[in-house]
Amino acid sequence: MNTKELMNLAADNIRILSVSMVEKAKSGHPGGAMGGADFINVLYSEFLEYDPENPSWMGRDRFFLDPGHMAPMLYAQLALTGKFSLEELQQLRQWGSVTPGHPEVDILRGIENSSGPLGQGHCYAVGAAIAAKFLAARTGNPTFAKETIYAYISDGGIQEEISQGSGRIAGTLGLDNLVMFYDSNDIQLSTETKDVIDEDTAMKYRAWGWNVIQIDGNDCEQIRQALSDAKKEDKRPTIIIGKCIMGKGARKEDNTSFEKSCKTHGSPLGAGYRNTVLNLGGNPDDPFQIFPEVAQLYARRTEELNAIVAERHAQEAKWAVEHPDLAAQVQKWFTGEAPQVDWSSIQQKANEATRNGSAAVLGVLAEQVPNMICASADLANSDKTDGFLKKTHAFKRGDFSGAFFQAGVAELAMACCCVGMSLHGGVIAACGTFFVFSDYMKPAIRMAALMGTPVKFIWTHDAFRVGEDGPTHEPVEQEAQIRLMEKLKNHKGKNSMLVLRPADVEETTIAWKLAMENVDTPSALILSRQGIVNLPQANDYAQAEKGGYIVAGSDAQPDVILVASGSEVSTLCAGAELLRKDGMKVRVVSVPSEGLFRSQSAEYQESVLPYGAKIFGLTAGLPVNLQGLVGHNGKIWGLESFGFSAPYKVLDEKLGFTAENVYNQVKAMF
Repeated sequence: MNTKELMNLAADNIRILSVSMVEKAKSGHPGGAMGGADFINVLYSEFLEYDPENPSWMGRDRFFLDPGHMAPMLYAQLALTGKFSLEELQQLRQWGSVTPGHPEVDILRGIENSSGPLGQGHCYAVGAAIAAKFLAARTGNPTFAKETIYAYISDGGIQEEISQGSGRIAGTLGLDNLVMFYDSNDIQLSTETKDVIDEDTAMKYRAWGWNVIQIDGNDCEQIRQALSDAKKEDKRPTIIIGKCIMGKGARKEDNTSFEKSCKTHGSPLGAGYRNTVLNLGGNPDDPFQIFPEVAQLYARRTEELNAIVAERHAQEAKWAVEHPDLAAQVQKWFTGEAPQVDWSSIQQKANEATRNGSAAVLGVLAEQVPNMICASADLANSDKTDGFLKKTHAFKRGDFSGAFFQAGVAELAMACCCVGMSLHGGVIAACGTFFVFSDYMKPAIRMAALMGTPVKFIWTHDAFRVGEDGPTHEPVEQEAQIRLMEKLKNHKGKNSMLVLRPADVEETTIAWKLAMENVDTPSALILSRQGIVNLPQANDYAQAEKGGYIVAGSDAQPDVILVASGSEVSTLCAGAELLRKDGMKVRVVSVPSEGLFRSQSAEYQESVLPYGAKIFGLTAGLPVNLQGLVGHNGKIWGLESFGFSAPYKVLDEKLGFTAENVYNQVKAMF
């Protein structure tokens, strides 16, 4: 067992590196890193199990940081394990550095998740714990049952509403493979926590069914005991509430204590920096050092890990020999390759709602994609994710042999759990709810796009045709918001999200094919509540894979082009028939994904929507949805107000979403 003196020295080493990074950058958050150094040092030097030679080993323990502003603590810790050089630490928050202001997912460097928006990181950990349970049950590979998922949360994460959903979910499912450390230091950015929160957090987590351990968060021996006890827990997730000291060891210019101050939360120590480093046993003129004793501590830990991992790999190899086909399959799951699906086996019923078309696809995916998990926020029978559920069963405490995650009414927590499943690896995650409730999910959608996690978002009840439920449930502006993500590039230069709004059930099959083959970014499927008349029988749906295409039955050398996505395409087809009776030549274009369409060659785009052509667009959302498609010579009929409560066919008439209005609007263009 490591001595208390050595463990305190290692924690102080992390503190020195953390405050020095922030001081050199003249920007950052030193206080929290100083308070959390004891916990992260005990975790990494004695408990976290990973392969020093293979950071992406599928059986590793995983550490999810929630408060991304504590990046200096994580970078300093990872420097002790050899994942970052001391020179790299000195480039904190600088252009082109590998140490950005908040951590960005990089498995090879030991960073499991991008973090920053408080509350999301620990919810990713809940999702990862679910993924580990699922993989253990589905494969029988003993390595997954031995995983522990660790999370680190701060006062801010506890205060964020998402902690309600993640705490309830983890407790209800009995995720005993989840251990969360709560850095309870009584200080936040602009105030003391007592001014904004007066709850019994321990009692709250006990009520959710967690194992609660309360300790001095700066005492390495108490931390060690708490982690040991947490590892023995076999029925409940564990939260270790550690009372930590914000800015532990910090000194002011006059050498008085600078601990427990809001000022250390989000600013360099400034005039007190030299005294702080001296107080911690470092050299303020040469602070970027790893103490020899600390280097030896982590060298010994590397040797221990090599022995631990060798035994684990032997167990994995034995399992693989006994289950060669499954072992090969699991290896493929962790490569992130798109699954093999027999898309021709999907049978759609004509003229159905696209949510029903999605259900048909999900039923096949449940049978053909064994590493897929589907979730719903208490809407499975409405968002039609029950197409998946009917072929499996939902997770329950002690039983993860199914593949469906009933998240309850918690859209953001559900989305973050699915992101966490994806971050864990080996799992394809999808989740469904009503499109209007995508508003609750925007923070998770953005982080999924930033990290490139290929979660499939299933959003039904896509427009005002929700009908009688009225404007609270009728999306209008949501499509414009989500389609902005198609225009935003990720750091690899790709569209940060694939957004698909299919025109009928057959196009829905293609949309799902595109989503499942998209392994680089999140995908969204926006689906109708009401039935939609199928596109003309000869339609070449494979063309939808280009994001936009000419619908069958269109005329050559058209006088006008009609463009839309989703259910409006069938309305355009009906309007086109009226226009043709007047002798007009009409082309109908379906654009389920503008982002994908704009990724095609300029020649192809021009062949579908020629520059300068007269183009009429119809959208059940804001007109801006189609502005990039109709061009300067075009016209758009959209919805510029909130919706109304009435049967959807009445709304179609009242709001002008009819073949007759298409006819009238187009005729007015000539």
